[in-house]
Amino acid sequence: MLVLLPPSEGKAAGGSGAPLEPETLSLPGLAGARAAVLEELVELCAADEEKAREVLGLSEGLRGEVAKNAGLRTAAARPAGEVYTGVLYDALGLAELPAPARALAERSLLVFSGLWGAVRVTDRIPSYRCSMGVKLPGLGALGAYWRGPMAQVMPEAAGDGLVLDLRSAAYGAAWKPKGEVAGRTATVRVLHAQVVDGVEKRSVVSHFNKATKGRLVRDLLVAGGEPADPAELVVALRDLGYTVEAEAPAKSAKPWALDVVVTRIH
Repeated sequence: MLVLLPPSEGKAAGGSGAPLEPETLSLPGLAGARAAVLEELVELCAADEEKAREVLGLSEGLRGEVAKNAGLRTAAARPAGEVYTGVLYDALGLAELPAPARALAERSLLVFSGLWGAVRVTDRIPSYRCSMGVKLPGLGALGAYWRGPMAQVMPEAAGDGLVLDLRSAAYGAAWKPKGEVAGRTATVRVLHAQVVDGVEKRSVVSHFNKATKGRLVRDLLVAGGEPADPAELVVALRDLGYTVEAEAPAKSAKPWALDVVVTRIH
């Protein structure tokens, strides 16, 4: 099982420790592309704070993120699973997972990133600010930039089991499963169902969507389940108490779309 996650905009401070060692990151086939993005991002942020803030889409209150990016080569690094914070990661609670679930997380979770392409939760990275929606002056839009490199490494990374895709649209643009891999890929949408004047209405709530996805992954990890394909995933989630609506796609080389329906927001 491979679980594809988005990163978080907010990230924990790097603290103290050794700086980034790019050669130790997972998916070594991305090394050249990572080096190019890192070089341009560092140079941009070191040379012109105002231009960097504009390119990165940062508000005045986030001005300090520019200096952080300028110092990425020497900043302290820590496991990506500790760097990424926010609603999904709070609900996932990697640090509190029992040992077997933590081991499963370390081999199953892959976090997509505008700067790194994708990393495992054990990869040591510094805190940074660079979303997949950024358009760097020299490299262009990062979503498009990463498509070529990711197409080279992701089929192998996907292995021969389930691919559970929980990425947001911006990060999904960097790699779209194709062919046989697409046929064993499942995407998840979280819908909040409530009855209004006797009629059930459903809506997507962004904050709650992220929290539910985090809990869903946590529950799968703790249960120790590794569904082999989307059909097995549907059964596993229902066994865990989730209300799941799904249909097999008309074509075998298309991802499954799963709706997880909830009635309470928490």
